Amino acid sequence: MSQTHMSTVVSVRVPERLRREMERLKDVDWSALLKSAIEERLKRERLKTLWKDVEELRANIPPSRDPDFSTRSVRQDRGR
Repeated sequence: MSQTHMSTVVSVRVPERLRREMERLKDVDWSALLKSAIEERLKRERLKTLWKDVEELRANIPPSRDPDFSTRSVRQDRGR
């Protein structure tokens, strides 16, 4: 099965000065650059959301009843 990737048009308004500068740089694929920038930003936003979720989960974990558990566990794993 092949996947069909639907595309949509997003318009961006830039000041005329920027548009003139963009036109002078003919070797830049502005569409690809903007797509990449949007994808990177969305990725960062998803990671921020995930991190927030993780922090909320961690906040709801009750503290250990045995404060030395971690130390003992690490020492046991190291064979001490």
